[in-house]
Amino acid sequence: MTGLERMLTALRREQPDQVPLWELLIDRPVIEALCGDVSYEQFVDSMGLDGITIFTNSKKKWLYSDTYENEWGMIWRVGADSLSYILEGPIKSEKDLDAYQIPNPDDGYLFEYAREAVKRFKGEKAIIFLGHEAFEYSWYLLGGMDKLFMNYIKNPEFVKRLSEVAWAYQGRLLENMAQAGVDILLTGDDYAGRTGPLVSPRHFREFILPYLQRAVDIAHKHGLPFIKHTDGNLWKILDMIVDTGIDGLHPNEPMAGMDIGEAKAKYGHRIAVLGNVDCGMLLPFGTEGEVVEAVKETIAKASVGGGHILSSSNSIHPAVKPENYRAMVTAAREYGQYPLDSSMVGTYKSNNYIARFRR
Repeated sequence: MTGLERMLTALRREQPDQVPLWELLIDRPVIEALCGDVSYEQFVDSMGLDGITIFTNSKKKWLYSDTYENEWGMIWRVGADSLSYILEGPIKSEKDLDAYQIPNPDDGYLFEYAREAVKRFKGEKAIIFLGHEAFEYSWYLLGGMDKLFMNYIKNPEFVKRLSEVAWAYQGRLLENMAQAGVDILLTGDDYAGRTGPLVSPRHFREFILPYLQRAVDIAHKHGLPFIKHTDGNLWKILDMIVDTGIDGLHPNEPMAGMDIGEAKAKYGHRIAVLGNVDCGMLLPFGTEGEVVEAVKETIAKASVGGGHILSSSNSIHPAVKPENYRAMVTAAREYGQYPLDSSMVGTYKSNNYIARFRR
């Protein structure tokens, strides 16, 4: 099977020749440590991953050495960890919202990366576009999640107008990427922290869920599967998420209490599960042997019968030990061949490697 075939088979909740392997994000320090000064695309090829994540290009106007303004008028600061953090949004009032113009979602520069990926990988690896719904960009536009949540209470109609502005861009972008030839659509708005959802189930249903439903509908209209990425403990809202018709859930974060075996048992007849080798503690601080054990456990819990794509519990970020990521990939290929080793499944399916990290 090709990587594309493996990924699509798993997302249909069927069994491919081996457990597919993919990552949402892989940061440069790990790429360079394992393969030298190569591109992300070359790294994906070298590691034998089954899918590649693509993004839009972005325009940045640097205000200071660590601070930039993007095409949305948002001000961001780059931290010591190389990640960007929102400082200020362009919308501070209803008057600002009345006058605000979204960037052009049809602008050709947005699709340069997609066109290159389609040209290079189409038919061989799953090309997965990481987009958004309305939730994250709503609080980006305001300059902070706290500002959005205050308006849930004080001015809900303002929030709904703001969400429509964000969706006007994000929805069109998903449509464009589907037409550009990607194989899978994915949205990355995070809904939860380690102890539970960021908002009440009522507010989730009112303000966030409708845009997830729209995103799922766009994917299915184009005959594409849809993966929902969200960190955190989702149990209180997971029925609603699954009911939208998503095809896969990523990453089932173990440190947040999202046991992938439990998710597979409860929802595996409706969705594929993706994940969930811990990248918070295990991959940065564990040993290679411990990583191999975690991979075996994850496969035993989630891969039986298919419907599982193995990945980390979020991404391969700069703190991940490169040798641990290599061990994860190697173990996935060794122990993820179908038919799975029944003795391994029997031994590992009741293990709980994450328990020692959650104390």
